[in-house]
Amino acid sequence: MFRHLKEDIASVFHRDPAARNFVEVLTCYPGLHALLLHRISHSLWTIGLKWLARYLSTLTRWLTGIEIHPGAQIGNRFFIDHGMGVVIGETAIIGDDVTLYHGVTLGGTTWEKGKRHPTLHDGVVVGAGAKILGPFEVGKNARVGSNAVVTKPVPANATVVGIPGRIIELPTEEEQKSRQDLVEKFDAYGVSSDLPDPVAKSISAMLDHMHAVDKKLHCMATKIKELDASYVDENLPELKAADFEAAIDPREDKKA
Repeated sequence: MFRHLKEDIASVFHRDPAARNFVEVLTCYPGLHALLLHRISHSLWTIGLKWLARYLSTLTRWLTGIEIHPGAQIGNRFFIDHGMGVVIGETAIIGDDVTLYHGVTLGGTTWEKGKRHPTLHDGVVVGAGAKILGPFEVGKNARVGSNAVVTKPVPANATVVGIPGRIIELPTEEEQKSRQDLVEKFDAYGVSSDLPDPVAKSISAMLDHMHAVDKKLHCMATKIKELDASYVDENLPELKAADFEAAIDPREDKKA
């Protein structure tokens, strides 16, 4: 218990720059309070004192605003930042060095017994307000963006955003290697400065589509001219990707 306490407090200092000293962390962090009381209630749950475990978890919810079922399995150095509104279901399994923000739900989608809550592997970061619903796995070092609703498995090192949750980034092997320090490098709210802009991706997709349409039109015009020599093929204005760069990537302005 004391080993866990030491690691849990150290994880707060490591992942929250607002933490100033040991006394402040121990007395003013509801996420830490909820985790410490959960470790006690989980011990009671595993030895069969289920009512007492549930009662302690209910008191914890009143005190911290964080609801963790005593049956949930939580690893080392788990960190809940801010914490209000976090809900973790009975059969949820959480690995080491996982970070959750306020309003996160690790819930189920069925009333049947058995495994019905998600499994979060080591190093996962879940942004504020995100909902992960169902008995599937979220892979190691994955990131779930704020307010995302995830109902399907998430591969390791992937980033999921939106409703319903969709993977917006599957990194290369080199990028995966560079992310191995995610446990040590904290990504606030499940996002980082290198996160792709979804608007930019949409504009890029439309630009690619327009290029494909231009090629088809050019092919059709060529065939029509072969059939009718009087057909006048007018050249369309050239569409250049450079004209869209400022709109596609607003971060260029920041670099300038």
